[in-house]
Amino acid sequence: MFETKYYTVNRIDGDYAYLLLEDQPELEEKCVARALLPAEIQEGSRLKYEMMSYSMC
Repeated sequence: MFETKYYTVNRIDGDYAYLLLEDQPELEEKCVARALLPAEIQEGSRLKYEMMSYSMC
């Protein structure tokens, strides 16, 4: 139900970041509000999504 997923920040555009799922990068980018992500993210950052929150890896 709450599986852990890993994402890479593909690009940042204003208040949104576009993430790629690491094990399925061919899928469409996931758009996430930056307010939900760690403040220190940059393009290329690796994120872990677990228990409905994002953290840096």
